[in-house]
Amino acid sequence: MPRSSGRMPRPTLHVDPSAVAANIGRIRAATTSDIMAVVKADGYGHGPVAIAQAAVAAGATWLGITDVDEAVPLRESGLTQPILAWLNPGGVDAALAAHLRVDVAIGSVDELRQLIDDAERLVRVHLQMDTGMSRGGSPLEEWNELLRIARDGRSRGRIDVVGVMGHLPLADRADPAANAPAVLRMRQARDAVLRAGFGPLMVHLAATAGALTDAATHFDLVRVGAGLVGIDPSDTVALTGAGTFTAPVVHSTHVAAGTAVGYGAQFVAPHATHLSVIGVGYADGIPRELSPGASVAIGERRHPIVGRVSMDQIVVDTGDAAIARGTVATVFGPAGPAPTIQEWAHWAGTIPHTIVTGIGTRIRRSTT
Repeated sequence: MPRSSGRMPRPTLHVDPSAVAANIGRIRAATTSDIMAVVKADGYGHGPVAIAQAAVAAGATWLGITDVDEAVPLRESGLTQPILAWLNPGGVDAALAAHLRVDVAIGSVDELRQLIDDAERLVRVHLQMDTGMSRGGSPLEEWNELLRIARDGRSRGRIDVVGVMGHLPLADRADPAANAPAVLRMRQARDAVLRAGFGPLMVHLAATAGALTDAATHFDLVRVGAGLVGIDPSDTVALTGAGTFTAPVVHSTHVAAGTAVGYGAQFVAPHATHLSVIGVGYADGIPRELSPGASVAIGERRHPIVGRVSMDQIVVDTGDAAIARGTVATVFGPAGPAPTIQEWAHWAGTIPHTIVTGIGTRIRRSTT
């Protein structure tokens, strides 16, 4: 008789394209503008290609990334939609941008000069206005110089300005009055670029929260990233979680009252109980600091996490239930008894974005 391999289900993030489609549908109901699917940060932890493909199938017409390099797997997967890279922390690879047909955002005179020097083929540029974040984008007083350099770059055949963009610093408040100063700056930037002889332009300012709550911020395009995977930063619209994170029970035991659990003995069992060890920890994205109440689902019941979160493991108290090794636990999911990413953010004292983008590379991604 062959021996069992002893293999168990791998820790997996199951990605649901229908949830992405549903979220695109909710954005579409709130705007008539084009939709950019932002798949930076590994597609908000869910895998950029899977999220991009689902979003495009549901009607997104643009893709957004952090760095030009991130366009490689998108193009290799067959996606042909326009792509914008707007942060480029290592600088813009002008040759790769031209080769992959990636637009780049430029937010300062120095950045624009460097791009023009580096470009050997025409690169499409979106000029970025500082609309109130003070973390990127050209302030209004430098706009004339930026446009002068842009005209020079165009005359040399190095760049063309095809877009203008900014960010909303207060969109999470879901208050159009809070967005009004940024909208005004965006209009001023657009008008200045048009007067400088560029156009037609793609003008974009709003991300998920603005797209859902303030039509005045929409312009030609809205950039939706967190919303694709079920996060509304304004907490005004119920979106659908796109991922279900599961992991197996790797060890179970019955302990007596007074038994200490984990490093530092921070939890001591108040009575006899069953404990189950689940094979994921802070190296996999489980927040190390959690408030009481943090739990996972096994079957139809939630069970509290007890003791410290370790690098590779968490321990849950299953009470009177003895859980078999290999049983699948659900860390988070969009429905049923499983906790949501919003609950995990509450337990960790953070935002849902950090929960999904923190999922480690050891966790397999699977499209369901």
